[in-house]
Amino acid sequence: MRMARFAVALLAVVGLVTPAFAQDKANLSWKFEKGKPVYQKISTTTDQTIKVMGSDIKQTQEQAFLYSWTFKEETGGDKIFTQKIEGVKMKISIGGSQIEFDSAKPGATNSPLADFFKQLVGTEFKVTVGADWKVKKIEGKDEFVKKLGQQNPTMTELLKNILSDDAMKEMADPIFAALPNKEVTKGDKWNRSTTLPMGPIGTYKNEYTYTYEGPDKDKKNLHNIAVKSVLEYTKPDDKGSTGLPFKITGAELPKTEATGTMTYNADKGLIEKSSMTMNLKGSLTIEIGGQSTKVELEQKQTTNIEMSDTKPASL
Repeated sequence: MRMARFAVALLAVVGLVTPAFAQDKANLSWKFEKGKPVYQKISTTTDQTIKVMGSDIKQTQEQAFLYSWTFKEETGGDKIFTQKIEGVKMKISIGGSQIEFDSAKPGATNSPLADFFKQLVGTEFKVTVGADWKVKKIEGKDEFVKKLGQQNPTMTELLKNILSDDAMKEMADPIFAALPNKEVTKGDKWNRSTTLPMGPIGTYKNEYTYTYEGPDKDKKNLHNIAVKSVLEYTKPDDKGSTGLPFKITGAELPKTEATGTMTYNADKGLIEKSSMTMNLKGSLTIEIGGQSTKVELEQKQTTNIEMSDTKPASL
């Protein structure tokens, strides 16, 4: 009798616990509807202090880019998207001087930088994503560089070096890599690495770790994901500073960790929002006209991303 009661009690406990375990599972996969654009707003705030020869130069920068991603077709397991730059907003303050640009108000600012950003709006790329959700190919780069070069010919060579085919793929890859595209259980982790070669600027390597934290306590269609990344910078090689007025010859930038969160919307099949913050501190040695100078750098950068199936009213 005692064993029977124990068995009944155990079944009752299992009956109560099982649903809770089930709620801690979720299929975190992208869902794209053919021909229907998904909008992605990326907002970045940067507070930076540069010390050169004992003098501090403070810079703050607020930038926002609005992209649309439209799923066009699937062929041979690859998914083809059109990525379009829908809007750009920028506010930069350097040593008391301020530059602003808003693509929604293109005539409000007249400066070389504003003219440069105007060329970005409306640019389209064809992005091929493999079955593993890694970006395989991006088309449209050459036309993009040519377009920007017409506005500022001195930038053409630099852009060719920075916007290599590999760099373009690596810049787009984290967008899709953030989701495991399978069912996960609370506590499960997945990883993705990116290496971003930026020519004369150097190479950035990021190691991302994502952890599923379970459904939101208030909205069960939303699921929380913790993000950690480790950034490693490598100075450029000795091929020269093509397109730059200086050359980076040394770097003392330790590996830097960033932390953040993501929220996945199970109904819409997209990352509804995410936020990452990184604090960077170190130094670079730059060479100008054969003379070397050590530049100390301290920077805090916060990036927020919002995705929606409706176009935002403004940036």
